[in-house]
Amino acid sequence: MMSLNQQLITVFKLCLALTLAGVIGYEREKYSKPAGLRTHMILSIGCTILTVLSFDAFPLPTDNSRIAAAIITGIGFIGAGTVLQTRERVVGLTTAASIWLTASISLAVGTGNYVIAIAGTLLGYLVLESKPFQFKKGE
Repeated sequence: MMSLNQQLITVFKLCLALTLAGVIGYEREKYSKPAGLRTHMILSIGCTILTVLSFDAFPLPTDNSRIAAAIITGIGFIGAGTVLQTRERVVGLTTAASIWLTASISLAVGTGNYVIAIAGTLLGYLVLESKPFQFKKGE
């Protein structure tokens, strides 16, 4: 069981992960994408809690990596649910990637790698806000 001090640090981690996920989720929400603000924020809470608890419950490094791998695999299934394919195009791939990014950011926060988490959030947000080149099929 974690000490009170460790639990307070975990609350800080949860708040930071929630805030960073909110940045990514806000961008998705703003453009009315399938997974928006709440989805990204809820996902970040779960990923951060699982990461923190894995370090508390399993102090050996190999056990910690198993939890992280399971989180990323599970998030892949959630992301797959946002992808739709029609005859002409694939829709939702960027949203699926943003969900995966949010999980990665939450893992970084959960392990105490705050600078990496913040940098990943800022870079992800910049990429999401950039206007992609529009190509028509056959060009």
